[in-house]
Amino acid sequence: MDIISQLQEQVNLIASLAFNTFGTLQRDAPPVRLSPNYPEPPPNPNSNSNSNPNPNPNSDANANSNANANPNVSQQQSDTSNNFSDEPKTASAALVKAAKQFDALVNALPLDEGGEEAQLKRIAELQAENDAIGQELQRQLEAADKELKQVQELFSQASDNCLNMKRPY
Repeated sequence: MDIISQLQEQVNLIASLAFNTFGTLQRDAPPVRLSPNYPEPPPNPNSNSNSNPNPNPNSDANANSNANANPNVSQQQSDTSNNFSDEPKTASAALVKAAKQFDALVNALPLDEGGEEAQLKRIAELQAENDAIGQELQRQLEAADKELKQVQELFSQASDNCLNMKRPY
């Protein structure tokens, strides 16, 4: 794969990492008040004044007993918060790594030496070399076709001789 294609893939990778990182941060980040000057949003008219959606007064006791009965729930919650705090670090490390690979690919590009005239001269040299190689390839192809016709003719003669031979009885 040529360097330009690698650069294109690297740019796509960086864009993908950036979009996924921003999306993950937006999705998982806890809400943060931007300024104390902003008023609290009005309560949703569809929500009850009771913040507990379960009308059972013993539900808090049931929730506590369920949390005590299943310690994995609190463990999962702490793992989720730990994972969230690790995600920005992981994502930023991946972005930095991709950017460094991109820089290495850019540094591997040939330098522009001599300006446009030198580039045109180099293109003409490469075109002449390509034409010479193309002519040699054409000569080899013609020779191979000639040899193939000879082999086909010999095979045809051999098969005719085998068919015309008399079998001993």
